[in-house]
Amino acid sequence: MINRPDHLKAILSLLTRHPVVSILGARQVGKTTIARQARERWRGAAAWFDLEDPASLRRLAEPMLALRNLKGLVVIDEIQRLPGLFPILRVLADRPRRPSRFLILGSAAPDLRRQGAETLAGRIANYALPPLGLGEVGQAAQKRLWLRGGLPRSFVARSDAASAEWRREFVTTFLERDLGQLGVNVPAPTMRRFWNMLAHYHGQIWNSSEFARSFGVADTTVRGYLDALSATFIARQLQPWHENIAKRQVKAPKVYLSDSGLLHSLLGLETPAQLENHPKVGASWEGFALEVVIRGLGARSEECFFWATHAGAELDLLIVKAGRRLGFEFKRSEAPALTPSMRSALKDLKLDRLEVVHAGQDSFDLAERVRAVPLSLAGGKD
Repeated sequence: MINRPDHLKAILSLLTRHPVVSILGARQVGKTTIARQARERWRGAAAWFDLEDPASLRRLAEPMLALRNLKGLVVIDEIQRLPGLFPILRVLADRPRRPSRFLILGSAAPDLRRQGAETLAGRIANYALPPLGLGEVGQAAQKRLWLRGGLPRSFVARSDAASAEWRREFVTTFLERDLGQLGVNVPAPTMRRFWNMLAHYHGQIWNSSEFARSFGVADTTVRGYLDALSATFIARQLQPWHENIAKRQVKAPKVYLSDSGLLHSLLGLETPAQLENHPKVGASWEGFALEVVIRGLGARSEECFFWATHAGAELDLLIVKAGRRLGFEFKRSEAPALTPSMRSALKDLKLDRLEVVHAGQDSFDLAERVRAVPLSLAGGKD
């Protein structure tokens, strides 16, 4: 087990300030593990309900009776299975002196956030738990993390082959069981085909018309498939940034698979050699580096963008955070050079700084406010 003290500290801190805290994240990302650690660290009584366990469901047959006399920390895992609990939690959260705090876990962000916004407004804080990051596993494990991805069981598997086998089973289970339980009503074969196609478009601009033609359905239908994978933290839609300049700018999102290990499974890549020799190796490294930077800076999805013009200027990642504009370009080389596209982004977007994140070991200046940095140092302080 890999300890994740920063996430644990953040969750415990939220519990001191909010009567209800939800941990959101992909399947098998470690939500249950970190909730158990929170229960162990909690000072006082604690209760646990796992809604995949029939015994817990029986205990919650009369939820108000089961929950109202509990004190301390109450953990409810897989809460999306019992959405009727949300109105009960609202009543319990409003009690004087708040004798209990509720930590709820789930995999489908939109449903939980909608329920929280509608029923628990002002009472709930959401915490998105990402896969393992480079800062958690260490620089020495960078290549392993890139190949296997950050889902804990995949990363700690005894071998690359065992990791690949676990991820294949994850994909099958997710498609055949989990999506339906999360309210996504798309046939498993259809979603598998879409997911595979999306893997080959990893790092590209979303083209709904091209996907729709391939599936013989409407644009809105394939957009629904993409939204379903985004809602369950499988895909990332990086939204385009629009600046008030006299240039035609791209308006569609860029699409990535959020976890590099799952991307490699869908591409049939199980070993470092297979990855290095695959045509998508550059796009894979870009997506991996992008996630490292976003997580390292603690940037929220609504703070992250890309920028591109129809004339060819582009920026892989723009983070607008705390009044600053931080730009990032990802180059899988050891000696990246300044390009006209970078100069255009620096000027047109009025960037505070631009980092060219590369696969080498050294940092060096490329121009004023432009610096080449290795992935291990990307997104650090000035």
